[in-house]
Amino acid sequence: MIGYVKGILADSQKLPNGRVIVTVEAGGVGYDMQINSRELGQLPPIGDPVRLFTHLQNREDLQVLFGFTSRAERDVFRLLIAVSGIGPQMGMALLDALGLNELIQSVVNGNARVLTRTPGVGNKTAERIILELKTKLSEWRSHSGIAAPTSGPVSAVQEDVEMMLVALGYSNSEISKALVAVGKGTALSKSADAEDWIREAIAWLSR
Repeated sequence: MIGYVKGILADSQKLPNGRVIVTVEAGGVGYDMQINSRELGQLPPIGDPVRLFTHLQNREDLQVLFGFTSRAERDVFRLLIAVSGIGPQMGMALLDALGLNELIQSVVNGNARVLTRTPGVGNKTAERIILELKTKLSEWRSHSGIAAPTSGPVSAVQEDVEMMLVALGYSNSEISKALVAVGKGTALSKSADAEDWIREAIAWLSR
């Protein structure tokens, strides 16, 4: 098992199918690995040192090395692909679409709607991810030292708030930014009143 590859970032390219491949030269060998596009911006310039945590996927006809800028993201990826019906490409897509923290929070809170923002993830798949990983990710987060977000609606009302804002025509990106900002800047952080959250979020979005 290859835990990580440390060397020089030799190349990066985005393929026509949208996948991002980087090459890390280490010990005279160039290791091609797939990363998600969200992490591409976190890499150093070509020719600079880099370390990527890795997961090797073995198939009968192909070996694919997946790269991650943090051990935490690699570990969550491994939990995702252990879920029935979740392959490595869907695992990468989930991390790419949501990012590590929002993905974990959505699963722990049982918020299937957020998971379905990922292309190819329908309601049944989202519910299966939540069923199989809710407890595991909650325990993993506490052991890993990654703090739970302190802003945004409490889980009991989060989905209601998001669905109402979507119905009003706001995008997922706008909603996420508004709820984080409102949660940090008001006394709502522990409120379970969906109407208060919606009213404050609309006020923030209308500025």
